[in-house]
Amino acid sequence: MRLASYRVGNAIRLGSVVNDRVFDLNRAYTALLGERRAFPSDMVSLLEGGEEALRKVRDLHDAIASNDRASRAKGVSYAIDEVKIVAPIPRPRKNIVCLGVNYPEHAAERKREPPKYPVFFTKAPTSVIGPGEPIVLPRCSQLIDYEVELAFILGRRGRDIAEADAWDYIAGYTVLNDVTARDLQRAHQQWFKGKSLDTFAPMGPFLVTPEEVLDPHDLTIRLSLNGKTMQEDSTRELLFSIPEIVASLSACMTVEAGDIVATGTPGGVGDSRAPPVYLKAGDIVRAEVEGVGVLENPVTSSP
Repeated sequence: MRLASYRVGNAIRLGSVVNDRVFDLNRAYTALLGERRAFPSDMVSLLEGGEEALRKVRDLHDAIASNDRASRAKGVSYAIDEVKIVAPIPRPRKNIVCLGVNYPEHAAERKREPPKYPVFFTKAPTSVIGPGEPIVLPRCSQLIDYEVELAFILGRRGRDIAEADAWDYIAGYTVLNDVTARDLQRAHQQWFKGKSLDTFAPMGPFLVTPEEVLDPHDLTIRLSLNGKTMQEDSTRELLFSIPEIVASLSACMTVEAGDIVATGTPGGVGDSRAPPVYLKAGDIVRAEVEGVGVLENPVTSSP
């Protein structure tokens, strides 16, 4: 399933994308299955509903397939270009967890040895934007870089999760662009500030549930800038697998439904090129993970 957060008017609602139509979960469930208030209004609350909530979404998919007329009733579904798709979790409750140097090629271009343990850092929740929204070049930085990443979203609360159990905690996957102010990263000698500026976490377009992604460790990951491929690799090259990441992150620390974890970027970042390539106003950045989605954002100057 492809689950989406979308905007109609001033409201952000929860939907499911089927054949390029967005089905409002609450309205569709009432129209097709006769039950009111079947779903919460936001993605995190849906995930906290656990398998029972996701089972209701699957029931809804079956109803959509068998009742095309009702599924197109007013307010039940929209053509995807009639609504504004936003980030799957527009405002995370916690910082986004990211991994540094988790691809061999990226470690090499940053002149770092492959790490012995996952390198965790975070991005602020206020950095999140959705597909089509502009990456805004800030006044406080001149060296803005791109980083395409596969991200996974946790669907359960847990602590000390064993690698063998990690898949049970994965609610789905999305695409994330870990936009970075390289000069701030170097000036502050840590990563949080340079990666947390407003608009620096484009994410989306959907939360894609695990049954749609047969092997998250065998996906092509790619980023293009103005149509030119800048990064391309496979998630086969991840230094730390998703189960290893979950186990390490949750060791002695509680993770929760709705937590977002970006798994690292491959080689080809702009800062490591000769000469370096940094984002400028008018650029179009297209981040893509096979089977998960395409995330495209324009770049604009700060007003």
